Amino acid sequence: MAKVTLKPGESLEEALRRFNREVLKEGIMLEMRRREFYEKPSEIRKRKSSQKKKMIEHEKEEQE
Repeated sequence: MAKVTLKPGESLEEALRRFNREVLKEGIMLEMRRREFYEKPSEIRKRKSSQKKKMIEHEKEEQE
């Protein structure tokens, strides 16, 4: 859970920027978008399979 406390002399904009950075780092927004709609188990398997294929292709490209 992203948590930011306002430091003395820190503006609200700076604290908000730090909070957004924490949210991005923890992947909260990606998880929220992924869970926004129901995904059937078959769709989950297809998505994970395609992600694995992309990772393998990317690793092969890096080795060359």
